[in-house]
Amino acid sequence: MKISTTAFADNGPIPGEFAFAVIDPATHVRLSANRNPDFAWSGVPSDTRSLAIVCHDPDVPSRGDDVNQEGRVVPASLPRVDFHHWALIDLPPTTQGIARGSHSDGVTARGKPGPDAPREGRHGINDYTAWFAGDKDMGGDYYGYDGPCPPWNDEIAHRYVFTLYALDVPRLAVPERFTGADVRKAMDGHILASASVTGRYALNPKVKL
Repeated sequence: MKISTTAFADNGPIPGEFAFAVIDPATHVRLSANRNPDFAWSGVPSDTRSLAIVCHDPDVPSRGDDVNQEGRVVPASLPRVDFHHWALIDLPPTTQGIARGSHSDGVTARGKPGPDAPREGRHGINDYTAWFAGDKDMGGDYYGYDGPCPPWNDEIAHRYVFTLYALDVPRLAVPERFTGADVRKAMDGHILASASVTGRYALNPKVKL
């Protein structure tokens, strides 16, 4: 099974169009177009009963002490953890791709609605839900895709791994309000094939992509 996108080269930089935020010389960052990339795939196993897409960033700081703090940096040596940007499940096995901007087009304060997604799919909440919890202007359930927004003072570029899964079940057994971690756990033992494409992104102008 293979997956591809015209939005960026595999292991190449992700354009700001597909990010939650871009660099702003005056304020470090500003909100961006936040469009989902387009994807096309092939080679789906004939016995596939549904498809799922998960996007995660494995390079998120494990501690937030230094994140986005003036005069400080997030060191490259800091242990990193996962941050899920997208969990889309229950797509029909005949689905052959996703159009650019079809699942996200702009930043929605307090999050986009869900879980209903195009083509009979279901969106989970992404990890911006926890990140913005308690924020009076941005707090809410962030369903669907929301793009990269790594710390503007991080010493490393972050990787964004988009993985397509072919599953042997028509509907994943997840909670009604599910996360990317819930999806990855529920898929265990049901994956027939998978394929990934990875992009890189940074909001620190000193970091080369």
